[in-house]
Amino acid sequence: MRHIHLSLLFASMVSSSVVASVELDTAKRFNLAPNKAPSQNFDLSNWKLTLPELASKQSAKALEITKQQLSDPQQLFVHPQWFYSDKNTGALVFVAPNEAPTTPNSKNTRSELRAMLADKYDEPKNNFVVASHPNANEYGAIGGQLKATLSVDKVSSSGNDKKNGAFAVVIGQIHGSDNEPLKIVYRKLPEHENGSLAWSYELNPEPNLQDAVDSNGKKLRQDIRHNVFGKYNLRQGASDPKDGIKLGEIFAYEVNVEGDTMKLTFTKNPDSDKPIVKTFEVNLAQGNYQGNKVDLGYKNDWMYYKAGVYNQCNTNKSSSDCQWRGMEAGDYAQASFYQLELKQ
Repeated sequence: MRHIHLSLLFASMVSSSVVASVELDTAKRFNLAPNKAPSQNFDLSNWKLTLPELASKQSAKALEITKQQLSDPQQLFVHPQWFYSDKNTGALVFVAPNEAPTTPNSKNTRSELRAMLADKYDEPKNNFVVASHPNANEYGAIGGQLKATLSVDKVSSSGNDKKNGAFAVVIGQIHGSDNEPLKIVYRKLPEHENGSLAWSYELNPEPNLQDAVDSNGKKLRQDIRHNVFGKYNLRQGASDPKDGIKLGEIFAYEVNVEGDTMKLTFTKNPDSDKPIVKTFEVNLAQGNYQGNKVDLGYKNDWMYYKAGVYNQCNTNKSSSDCQWRGMEAGDYAQASFYQLELKQ
């Protein structure tokens, strides 16, 4: 038994050494420096940031860091707990606990960037549209690209495995005025070595049907999920998704909106000589997604990119039934970005 234990320990040490080497090589590839602030390693000039703490003692809202604050070269922004450069690699680390102040329309905490193409939050020039939008010239861009190379380092230690929000974190989004044509989600059950990567398209009904339900009581506005590596809806007792992604393992995603089409590329083992690549395409203007007639598509909507950590765990029993026992108990989500590029 002792021999087996020592063998497993040695294998674990070798595996950790390999991971550390990959992290350093990836950081070198993207010219990251551990002693620099996030805005010195990454172009954050067109992002604002939401953090999981109170904006002030008088406010119940989550803290917002404007794009001017975030990219100010004179007062470099770092939050030592929620948003900082990794001390070994310089990767941009996002952290969000299971319970903390949230944005007004969400029960989930976030340490997350929101693309800002203009200075004023509510002006059309702040967002992008697809090419066939009837007033496309009024907006900040037609389409755009988001590229990220990252690792998910932690998901909540608590949660109800029967809820897809448990043990899950959103690491990239396209958000519309109400709904999301894209959410990229990583989820890993506690007993599994590998986690699963998936993406979802949210049906976009007409405004008066946003909260409507069908004859079975199911919301018309729902996510249509797609597996990339592993399976998004695994339950306790399911086999470990061998084709999935481990915590701390580096992978990449790329989102391109060209014309009316959203093109997705996901890459496992991006720095190896045998990367595994999966691609998807969606016509965002078309509607009727996968035969769902309620879906109008996003032809007439405006959108914006988001990236970081949007923790899907909260203490609401209906969504994830996670707990808040503190950071030391592991009730938080964390991801490290080695590449984060927005082009619009």
